[in-house]
Amino acid sequence: MNPVNPSPTRILLADDHALVRHGLRLILDAEPDLTVVAEVADGAEAVEAASEAEVDLAILDIAMPRMTGIQAAREISRRAPGIRILMLSMYDNEQYFFESLKAGASGYVLKSVADRDLLEACRAAMRGEPFLYPGAVTALIREYLQRDRQGGRLPESILTPREEEIVKLIAEGNSSKEIAETLFISVKTVDRHRANILQKLGMRDRLELTRYAIRAGLVEP
Repeated sequence: MNPVNPSPTRILLADDHALVRHGLRLILDAEPDLTVVAEVADGAEAVEAASEAEVDLAILDIAMPRMTGIQAAREISRRAPGIRILMLSMYDNEQYFFESLKAGASGYVLKSVADRDLLEACRAAMRGEPFLYPGAVTALIREYLQRDRQGGRLPESILTPREEEIVKLIAEGNSSKEIAETLFISVKTVDRHRANILQKLGMRDRLELTRYAIRAGLVEP
C-alpha cells in the first residue's frame, strides 16, 4: 500500500476478453491502494471512458478490436496526458514494446506473469517510473548499443540547463502539468520548451528524448 496517497489509484481496464478482465480486476481490487472504476472491451471504448470517467491509470490490452491498445494509448495521451498508461500483451515482442512507449505508455506487462508484475507496474507508473520486464530492458540496451556504434552520440552542450532539466523530467515520465508544477512555470512554457528541444535534437517523441537523456547521463537507464 502507498502510505503517501491514501486515495486509491483509479484504474480503467481494457481487454476484449471478459474472463481476462475479471481475473485482472480480482488482482487489482484486492489491493487497498488500487481500484478499477471502469471496464471496457475495446480501444475505442477505452478512449471514450478515459475522457468521461475520472481515471488515474489506464491498463490497455494491445490486441483489441476496433482500435488497438497502442492506438488507444496514443489517443488517450493526446486527450488526457495526465493519465498514466500500462500496456498488456501476450507477446514478448520488441516492436509492440517500442510502439507502446512511443504511444505514451510507461510500462509493458506480459499477461503470462500479470499476477506477479501487474501490481508493481501500476505502482511504478503512478510514481512516474517506467516498468520494463527483463526482455524489454535487453531490447532497450541492444538498441542503444547499436545506435552508439553507428555514431549516434549527440553534443552534450546542445541544450541549455533549463532544457536539460525538462528533458530529465520528461524522461522520468512526468506530464507537462507535473513538470510545470515542479519548475514553477506554465504548462504552455513547458510545451514550448519541449517543442524547441525536439527541434534542436531532431527528435519526435518522448521515447527518443528518454534515450537521449540516458546517453547524456541525465537519467539512469
